Amino acid sequence: MQLDGPPGRRGNLVSIFYGDTVQHHLPHIHVRYQKHKAALAIEDGRVLAGEFPPRQLRMVQVWCDLHREELLANRELALAGDEPFRIDPLR
Repeated sequence: MQLDGPPGRRGNLVSIFYGDTVQHHLPHIHVRYQKHKAALAIEDGRVLAGEFPPRQLRMVQVWCDLHREELLANRELALAGDEPFRIDPLR
């Protein structure tokens, strides 16, 4: 899922991985921006692992706040082996 960036330019990418429950034990997302990667708790947006630029981190945290219920629903789908649905980007 891409959160921002003009067409043709890569923005923040957010991923939920199938069966990814062992590493962090919390509902979480993985985010990428340029060379940065991090795992963030869906519940409160705190960084569980990795590093992320402050400005981009805040954007992802705002997006998580707006889409928390959808992210948790997607997590349940992924844990069940089903494909998560697309969540709208931050505009």
